[in-house]
Amino acid sequence: MAEHHRFPLQFTRQAHEGEILVVGLGRFGSAVAESLVAMDFDVLAVDFDMARVQQYSGVLPHVVQCDTTDPRALQQIGAAEVTTAVVCIGSDVESSVLTTSCLVDLGIDNIWAKAITAPHGRILERVGAHHVVFPEAAMGERVAHLLSGRMLEYVQIDDDFVIVETGVPAAAVGKSLGEAQLRATYGVTVVAIKHAGAAFTYATAESKLGATDLIVVAGHRPDVERFAGSV
Repeated sequence: MAEHHRFPLQFTRQAHEGEILVVGLGRFGSAVAESLVAMDFDVLAVDFDMARVQQYSGVLPHVVQCDTTDPRALQQIGAAEVTTAVVCIGSDVESSVLTTSCLVDLGIDNIWAKAITAPHGRILERVGAHHVVFPEAAMGERVAHLLSGRMLEYVQIDDDFVIVETGVPAAAVGKSLGEAQLRATYGVTVVAIKHAGAAFTYATAESKLGATDLIVVAGHRPDVERFAGSV
């Protein structure tokens, strides 16, 4: 059964040997590939469009042109030897599904696949993707929360658990975290605090809350949203 995460932060650890295959060098795929390279992973990036291959040939260490819906072409570029593959094809659902199916047939142990709709995601799951992600949906939800003006940052960890950066409620200004009793009142946990002119640091029961401080809060989404509404 595939894992459905709106943002890929949680997964079963998988040892990587050799290259990580990234299929599709659109905005999402190129960001994934460049981030993996920056993290010192060995990446084999693939796209059907030769123009994109040429565009990233000077940016990524290994970029090849390939029709990833053709199992023989995948064999030729060594796709069967990778442990992890990320299918970043978005708008071409047929290519996305066929590519994922081919990678499953090659026996790749850890396949991530991007979906643009719920039905697309269900099909990817049924053909064997181990993780299905919905980056557009995740970003849309994040932006909506940021547009509310109550939060400066919003990260969804699970379906019902989030971490946000926000301000300090007026009722808590001048109090320590222990005195403010935010967890008892709102059901949230303050994990970090940033005083004016300083860097973020771990929050403790003794941390004083100022009117211009920023805090990082974790909790279940309804509780965090209720808390942010009090700021």
